[in-house]
Amino acid sequence: MESVSKARERFAKYPLIFAKCTKQATLYAKCVLHRDDSLKKDDCAKEFQEFKVCLKSAAKDMKTRI
Repeated sequence: MESVSKARERFAKYPLIFAKCTKQATLYAKCVLHRDDSLKKDDCAKEFQEFKVCLKSAAKDMKTRI
């Protein structure tokens, strides 16, 4: 079950990937929390996109994927 072991290795790197994007994650979370009950689709799209790009970049730097 080589695929399972590779997935576990990749999954183990997630905390390190997320740690590299704390600034973008914080901005996205603040945007979502600021909206409270009035959150609508695409309200925080810009912040989410920046967070997503950061995660992909961090994963690429670590020679893995999300």
